[in-house]
Amino acid sequence: MTDNSRAATRVCTIIEQRIASGAYRDGDKLSEVALAEQLEVSRTPLREAFQTLAAIGLVELIPRRGAFVKRPSMTRLVEMFEVMAELEAWCVRLATRRMTAAQRLYLRQAALDCERALKEGAADRYHEANNRLHGKIYEASGNQVLAEEAQRMDRRLRPFRRRQLDVSGRLAASMREHGGFLDAMERGEADKAADLMRAHIMSLSTTYDRYLAMLGETADDHPADS
Repeated sequence: MTDNSRAATRVCTIIEQRIASGAYRDGDKLSEVALAEQLEVSRTPLREAFQTLAAIGLVELIPRRGAFVKRPSMTRLVEMFEVMAELEAWCVRLATRRMTAAQRLYLRQAALDCERALKEGAADRYHEANNRLHGKIYEASGNQVLAEEAQRMDRRLRPFRRRQLDVSGRLAASMREHGGFLDAMERGEADKAADLMRAHIMSLSTTYDRYLAMLGETADDHPADS
């Protein structure tokens, strides 16, 4: 990875977290000059980050006008979480039947990494281990098309999934939910594992709504997309 690519990835992460946290509002213009100075990057990685954010629907690029925040409404986010829940439930159902011994060990290691992060209250490390755990489940489904669609939707929701971990008690609840569907997978209970995964993903939507409430925002602050 080049220096510009690394810088673009860092900028992308910062901007999408600002969007998810409410620091940027829907329709805000992203100033290239101000961001380049603030984040100490050149225009090249900044524009690359804008392109990435536009591809996942968080920024709108308007010719001769610039880049504008396109923050999803709560209605839109709930719909996205509903789709994500079904995709991940499907992945778990197939993975329960198809995962290899090596993949099973990898999942347990990722869960242990989540547990260590939980004990240390390290939400960012928990999020990283959580991403590895879910990504391995997509792979273990043995269906590349399904895995690609799950990865695509996960990438769009990732900043919102990260922010909901800041709600009090969410890390511990997420860890318990992981244990539930992983145990069901190891017992070969594909339907139960799928049901538990579906509930796990939908709880993220509810928790993010609570996160917005912590910020003093409501669903009314985010009107439905046209």
